Amino acid sequence: MKTTSRPAATASNSSTPLPGAKDLTTVQVSERWREVWRGLTHNPRVMVGLCIMTFFLLVAIFGPFFLQRDPNALSSDALLPPSARHWFGTTQTGQDIFVQLIYGTQTSMLWGLLTGALITILSLVIGLVAGYCGGVVDEILSLLMNIFLVMPSVPLAIVLATYIPYKGPVTVALVITLTSWAWGARLLRAQTLSLRKRDFVEAARASGETTFRIIFYEILPNEIALVAAGFVGSVLFVILAEAGLEFLGLGNITIVSWGSMFYWAQNNDALMLGAWWWFLPPGLSITVLGTALALLNYAIDEIADPRLRRVRIPKRR
Repeated sequence: MKTTSRPAATASNSSTPLPGAKDLTTVQVSERWREVWRGLTHNPRVMVGLCIMTFFLLVAIFGPFFLQRDPNALSSDALLPPSARHWFGTTQTGQDIFVQLIYGTQTSMLWGLLTGALITILSLVIGLVAGYCGGVVDEILSLLMNIFLVMPSVPLAIVLATYIPYKGPVTVALVITLTSWAWGARLLRAQTLSLRKRDFVEAARASGETTFRIIFYEILPNEIALVAAGFVGSVLFVILAEAGLEFLGLGNITIVSWGSMFYWAQNNDALMLGAWWWFLPPGLSITVLGTALALLNYAIDEIADPRLRRVRIPKRR
């Protein structure tokens, strides 16, 4: 029975799929997404991280709408500590730090998510194409990855941001993207190399599927966990790098962000003056948001690898 069933299974893989094969695949994909959803909703790390992320997103979206105040408005209330009138105190020129923090949250979150998405998309396309195509294409793209991997990203970002004439969030986003995509692309290439010889890829190739469809409809769904972890890690790195570049004055310091708040606090000797309320709010915001992103990253790893799970995921009966 074994010797007769083995050729029949091979023939069915290379021939036209059976009428119920597509429905079976749909059921398997749906069950996989249900398993992922159960892993997300029953993981305390995910819930804590999502709650913190939701809070910052709500502040970024609705905070400036409700405040309707100029974060750069000057007043005579200079260097006042936190009070009922100014919740987070004021700067040396009388600017309200609470208002600046709300607008800075919007700027940092917006460009952090956009730049993280741009890094993820660039890594995704280059890594998948290099891993699947192989040959000369893989050699060229791998050489490009290796060049950017051996380059020190932070010094390179500082040099690029220094010599680019236009200073602003767009420049910072492009500089960080250019210096940060290679690591994610390398991981995705390695994973694609292990998947391109699998039976389902060979079956899709034999059935006449295009290269684009095989890469993004057959291989990519099996790397979603890796892509999601890369996106979360990229957002965290972008927010930290953006704050660092703004702190060094390499961005547009007239646009309020967490990094520009650090820049003006350092430039006006807030630490020497004892104005801890000037630099502590953006520092705590970056710390809390970074913790949330790290929790989400760990949770994604646990969902992708069942051996790392500490919480048992109840199965549906």
